[in-house]
Amino acid sequence: MTVLPQDELIIALEKALPEIAEEHAQIATPWNPHDWVPWDAGRNFAFLGGDDWDPSQGTMSEEVRAATLALLLTKDNLPSYHRVLAIHFPAFSDWRQLVGVWTAEDNRHAIVLRDFLVVTRAIDPLDAEERRLHHVTQGYRQHTEKVVGLSPLDTLALMAVHENQCVAFIEKLSAVVDDDVYKQILAKISGDDAAQARTFGSFLNAGLIADQDATVVAIDEALAKLEPIGSDVTDFAPEWALISDYENDATKAKIAATFVDQLKLNSVAGLSDEAESARQRILALAAG
Repeated sequence: MTVLPQDELIIALEKALPEIAEEHAQIATPWNPHDWVPWDAGRNFAFLGGDDWDPSQGTMSEEVRAATLALLLTKDNLPSYHRVLAIHFPAFSDWRQLVGVWTAEDNRHAIVLRDFLVVTRAIDPLDAEERRLHHVTQGYRQHTEKVVGLSPLDTLALMAVHENQCVAFIEKLSAVVDDDVYKQILAKISGDDAAQARTFGSFLNAGLIADQDATVVAIDEALAKLEPIGSDVTDFAPEWALISDYENDATKAKIAATFVDQLKLNSVAGLSDEAESARQRILALAAG
């Protein structure tokens, strides 16, 4: 399989930037995190003369709490995802429309989740904060061996898979949430993730034009490397036991089918043997 040199690939992808940025602006829905927090339900904690959280104040079932923590910590880990994306697409370059806009939009998710959870005292805020500090320090692909050899197309494919994965996870979580405001918050986050998944998919479409072999292989590898949300959280075994079925073979099949549809992988031809094998694996996965 012949691979286009990275500098030539980046230049080819940059040609698609204006069109994809315009497309994203059309499908993205602006919203404000503070609008979705019931501030009148809040009160001070002991540090400011109020009362600290105790278990009797929790309003979520153990399953909803576990899934919410997994989603919150994933969204808290935005800096790590930003760094991985910026390896090949620095935000201070023309790629600001991809890296900068994505980061700004995704940052809303941790903001609104944490504000809602703290104000409503739905879960233990001290536990959530301690987990945040550990999880963000641990990071996502923060070690050299985790990013060495990660090409621009690999990065775009990983992000496209991740955003589609978040949509599927939130769908599962929303089904067991009974708080109407929280359901609407999750819908807002899912809407962002779906738009972002489509945008990363558009860049993969541009990748197909520039180097279809490498693009197909990157998608296949990203699907193979998919790790369930929450599976990388330390000391999470009790919570993980409650949500381990949130992502399964059907989840991977749905994500693969999204790529098949958006990138028209059924009709891609002229691939190398390696890339054709990758395409067949994607099609088989999508077919379930």
